[in-house]
Amino acid sequence: MTKPREPARGWGDDEEVLDREDLDLLGETRRDGSSSDDLELDYADGGHDGDGAYGEYGGADGYDEYDEHEPGHATDEGGRHPGRDRHWARKRSKGARTARRLLVLVVALALVAVAALAAVSVLRPMLSGLGGSNDYPGPGSGSVEIVVNPGEPGRAIGATLEAAGVVKSAKAFSDAAAGNPAAAGIQPGTYTLLKEMRAADAVAFLADTTHRTVPRVTVREGLWKSEVFAELAKQTGLPVADYEAAAKDLPALGLPAGANGNLEGYLFPATYEFAPKSNAAEQLRSMVVKSVAELTRLGIAPDKMERTMVIASIVEAEGRREEDRPKIARVLENRLAKPMRLQLDSTVSYGVQKRAVTTTDAERAASNDYNTYVRDGLPAGPIGNPGASAIEAATNPTPGTWLYFVAVNPSTGETKFATTDAEHQQNVKEFQAWCAANKGQC
Repeated sequence: MTKPREPARGWGDDEEVLDREDLDLLGETRRDGSSSDDLELDYADGGHDGDGAYGEYGGADGYDEYDEHEPGHATDEGGRHPGRDRHWARKRSKGARTARRLLVLVVALALVAVAALAAVSVLRPMLSGLGGSNDYPGPGSGSVEIVVNPGEPGRAIGATLEAAGVVKSAKAFSDAAAGNPAAAGIQPGTYTLLKEMRAADAVAFLADTTHRTVPRVTVREGLWKSEVFAELAKQTGLPVADYEAAAKDLPALGLPAGANGNLEGYLFPATYEFAPKSNAAEQLRSMVVKSVAELTRLGIAPDKMERTMVIASIVEAEGRREEDRPKIARVLENRLAKPMRLQLDSTVSYGVQKRAVTTTDAERAASNDYNTYVRDGLPAGPIGNPGASAIEAATNPTPGTWLYFVAVNPSTGETKFATTDAEHQQNVKEFQAWCAANKGQC
């Protein structure tokens, strides 16, 4: 005979009392629209699913874990625990619902991310359009002058163009330049462009060298230093005083040590494209650097450069025709080897700073470091600024025994050479006849 089952305890006043939190929960339930009767029915039916006012406790009886010895958890006649079975059934049901909720949350977040990416891809062009293009449609109008400086990077050129109103943005110019290989060939200079050009058109315009305007300064061969300064001032607009001042800072100009502090001879004659804002010192340095480069190219050692430039300057002053220059250099070397005084009117003229084909007796008697009628050997320094042809002639004289030369026709530059003084005097008579026929030119 089985022992009668002890009735399950209910909500006896002496066994269980609702605390303030329970009352608050009940109050919240009532505020949600449920009644006390509903709560009692819910409890009598085995509790709720954890989603209502009691959800935070985990069970219908307000306890977190099932305890078979707790009141209300008695076994039935077969030894089963109906309360415990319902408890674990609710646990399993709640776990399944939690897993489903997590899965739904993950899927929802994934869908939101995909939708966001799609929205960005669709809206980006629209938003860019609202901000406006960073490029002008072109072709542009009016005109504006801009300067591209030597070594200036593309981003700097773009900034200059943007500031001048040529392109709408420096970025548009940079992007267009990156897409045009010809942009790498943009040269320094001054350009006149339209305002509000399409960036790609501005790049193409600058890459076309026919649109480039560069201040060119030409210095011809044989000029004296003072004459070079005057020519530079005339062509660049800088005052002569700027060049004279710059010539005093010789270390800054890159002059070779063997030049003995004398700039004469090292202002290489050529056509230069100076930067628009270059100063006198920068221009003179460019010329000196070019002279030294020419000497280096010909294999002239630094300690031989000064002598080479002195001979080259005489060759430049005395020889008009290309074929005569190496022969004149040979005459100079032969006389120096004798030794014989050079007796050159060109050195006398430089000494007195007076340009002339011939010199006077007084000038030839003047005492200065350049008068080769009274001075042995070479003059104290170059008597002008020789070009590449004269420098090469001084480096490679034509083999020969000549000791004399004279230009028998100063107009054409025809020059005759002689080994003996008698031969030379015959050539001198020919020169004098030309002078007699061309009054005022000798």
